[in-house]
Amino acid sequence: MSKKLYDGYRSFQYLEPGVDYRPFKLAKEVGRVESHTVPVSPEQEMEVQNILDQEVVVSLHDHLFVITEDVGEIFEYQRNGRNWTGYEAISNGGVDVFFENYMDGTAAITSKAGWKWTDVIHDLGIRFSDFAHQEMVYRAERYDDLLRAKEDGKIAIVSVLESATPVENELDRVDVLYGLGIRSMGITYSESNGLGSGLKEANDGGLTRFGRQVVRRMNRLGMTIDVAHCGDRTAGDVIEASERPILISHVGSRSLWNTNRMKPDWVLKACAEKGGVVGIEASPHTALTRNHPTHTIESFMEQFEHVANLCGIDHVGFGPDTLFGDHVGLHHAFASALSLADAHSGEKYEEVDYVKGLENPAEVFPNVTRWLVSHGYGRQDITKVLGGNALRVLKETWAR
Repeated sequence: MSKKLYDGYRSFQYLEPGVDYRPFKLAKEVGRVESHTVPVSPEQEMEVQNILDQEVVVSLHDHLFVITEDVGEIFEYQRNGRNWTGYEAISNGGVDVFFENYMDGTAAITSKAGWKWTDVIHDLGIRFSDFAHQEMVYRAERYDDLLRAKEDGKIAIVSVLESATPVENELDRVDVLYGLGIRSMGITYSESNGLGSGLKEANDGGLTRFGRQVVRRMNRLGMTIDVAHCGDRTAGDVIEASERPILISHVGSRSLWNTNRMKPDWVLKACAEKGGVVGIEASPHTALTRNHPTHTIESFMEQFEHVANLCGIDHVGFGPDTLFGDHVGLHHAFASALSLADAHSGEKYEEVDYVKGLENPAEVFPNVTRWLVSHGYGRQDITKVLGGNALRVLKETWAR
């Protein structure tokens, strides 16, 4: 696996800590916990490295920021509005294209509730400023931008908002976000908004009239639609209303794990029938299965195989939803703000400290590739699920 052209840059090194910003002790990007490598033979490992060297790898959902070592400091860290990016770690992760979701619902700079327009714009501007001072990652805004990452030894960043909540009732804000570089956006998060119902709601009213306007505008602009956090009816309505394929970027099947965070099979199939792609999630205690209620790569890949069999190999990919630091601790800290209790209720599971083999954005795809190779998947199918399927949807939804 070839490394990206990382030059040693650390976030905000152009500023003076303690003068220009408040420094925090951050979690280790590498070695925070014991790494886990999926076992393969030497011959299989050679094939894994060959695949990662030659094929375009796309992560459909991640957060590349590094959180505080002490999770108790996370709220103050977020209020300062300056997140670090794990540049060194992602340079070794084999990923060419990351769907980066920034602070998202944890953007609590001026409000405890998050999702405020001002906070989101602040977050994007700070991160883009940091990107502008280094050479390895760049913002992908047209389809052709995605294809040069592998050849140039760099990483393309697809800028994403996990929910359209900051749009409020201002349709032209979708254009503003597009102009600022956002190329994929969720319709809702767990809470309902002016577009539709989130997955935590007991009553799903479906896509609203304004939501249909937003879907149409996103189609016209060339912004990819995501329904990973929508309620079932709202997700189905979006799939039907969209003129183009959509993503369910980080999810699993409710038939394997009965929580609201998973989607019913009819929604997954509807997404595939419209030409879309379902990304399997690896965030702690999400895409579990009854066969593997302790979260590891085995539960993650059981979800993958179920969706691949249900929807077809052309309609599945990976949206790990990982970050650098104590992800479980972060979930505990933001349990109320992110509606985690509502999303994960319904099944009992054994809590883990971290997901072995899928702990951070740099660890996921080498292990996923090892698992696929060791389980007899052919090169063509591996190429599709690692990135080919995602690229097809972006080709059909983006400006070129």
